Amino acid sequence: MNLVLHFGLLGSLEAALIALAIGFVVFALWWQVCRRTGLSTGHAIAWACLLAVVIAAGVDSWNLFYLGMMGLESPLYAKLALASIHDPDQLGTRVVLELIGVALGVALGWWLFSSRQSLRDTTDAP
Repeated sequence: MNLVLHFGLLGSLEAALIALAIGFVVFALWWQVCRRTGLSTGHAIAWACLLAVVIAAGVDSWNLFYLGMMGLESPLYAKLALASIHDPDQLGTRVVLELIGVALGVALGWWLFSSRQSLRDTTDAP
């Protein structure tokens, strides 16, 4: 995704809002799949969280892992690795806020869809 985000905390908050939207949409799709196949709400929440994290925070998480675990012995390799990352100073903050955004998006979707389902169940009762 080639979105132009701001630098610093504002860019991290923008990434978190995008992750929130991704979490909500992915949960809405998994809610429909699990409802039609008879799976529980827990399956929808778990698969939506997993898939939304991969979509929303996958690249930033990989960059954070790569910088933390791989040995960047020469200054050239370090410079090349940092040049490929948008705002490397805020990488950790951005990953954490993206994970929080995904969790909030899935929770928001669960809250909205489960409340609609419970309203539908109460109106169907005799």
